Amino acid sequence: MTVGDWRSVPSVLEGAIRIVMLGDVVGKPGVRIACRAAAWLRREIGAAVIIANAENAADGSGLRCDQYRKLIDAGIDGITLGDHVYRRREIIDVLERESNIIRPANLPAEAPGRTHMTLPTEGGHLLLVTAALGRVFMKPVDCPFRAVERIVGDPALGAGLRLVDFHAEATSDMQLMGRFLDGRVTGVLGTHTHVATADSQILPGGTGFQCDVGMTGPFESILGRKVDPVLKAALTGLPVPFQVSTGDVRMNATWLDADPTTGRCLAIGRIDVAEAEIPD
Repeated sequence: MTVGDWRSVPSVLEGAIRIVMLGDVVGKPGVRIACRAAAWLRREIGAAVIIANAENAADGSGLRCDQYRKLIDAGIDGITLGDHVYRRREIIDVLERESNIIRPANLPAEAPGRTHMTLPTEGGHLLLVTAALGRVFMKPVDCPFRAVERIVGDPALGAGLRLVDFHAEATSDMQLMGRFLDGRVTGVLGTHTHVATADSQILPGGTGFQCDVGMTGPFESILGRKVDPVLKAALTGLPVPFQVSTGDVRMNATWLDADPTTGRCLAIGRIDVAEAEIPD
């Protein structure tokens, strides 16, 4: 059964670079479909570069070293993380050593890990990727606007294409970041809520925007976790452990066609595909 609109994704615009970002990868099911989808995204969707937010890969919270390696080996070009960045301490060494995985830029300066990455695309073009945490309903962090501005405004980084993963709770926060960076970056894509929003658009200055890309993982769930334990915790107030669900595994992603000369977004759209629809 077709669950989304991926069959209607148009061909890549002539001269454009297609960037694809996967919504929060949750648990083993999310890692599995993300790895399975990477080659398919290049072949069927025309992705030139693929980024995934993988901060929920390790049983719903954090990222393990072996999962990082699986995603990269499968063809994911870069990985962003969010508020669970250090939940699995083993990933700290990877964050400090590897150039294709980043932490949120508005954590303290002493926090381990890179705040941005530069990924090569077709034709020798470069994509600068950074990430930040929102502040509404989130833990205290430095100003996300100024943190991102320092990175995307740095001429020394020299990438014509720029993408921001804004890991935030409130849609108002996400919209503000989009407007703040409009005309200065190729795209601002939100993550964290695990629910894809229907507001993909190109802002007046040429920046592609969506409040939240969604989730890559089990949709027969509450944000990727089994329904009954979450419901029990809500009804009783008891500290119930939450396990990652396994049913109805899907991938939410967003694609942007970008002009590598101007850095502007030319087209944007969403992908919602069931695991069974992705051929081996």
